[in-house]
Amino acid sequence: QVQLVESGGGLAQPGGSLRLSCAASGNIFSINDVGWYRQAPGKQRELVAAITSGGITNYADSVKGRFTISRDNAKNTVYLQMNSLKPEDTAVYYCNAAIRSIATIVFRGYWGQGTQVTVSS
Repeated sequence: QVQLVESGGGLAQPGGSLRLSCAASGNIFSINDVGWYRQAPGKQRELVAAITSGGITNYADSVKGRFTISRDNAKNTVYLQMNSLKPEDTAVYYCNAAIRSIATIVFRGYWGQGTQVTVSS
């Protein structure tokens, strides 16, 4: 069984920083693309940043230059460093990963449970 667990959310002041982690565990054979998404109250879930297995990154225009996605393949963990936070970054942040478990030959998408980020003075 594969699980994704996000951590690192919390309360930050405008201009502050937070670092989110997304750790995968279980019978993992390989992890392909991973994305960080967020969903604010009353809004649709949106892609914030993504990283391929080879380390190629992609960002939403709203976070370019402020957020950095990275991965540690040895730890099966992906990070989202969030700097210069704004109140509009307030949302529940989720990670999504394409993972192939040991028992299968196909990749399947998994979601974490989400972590709340609140940016407020």
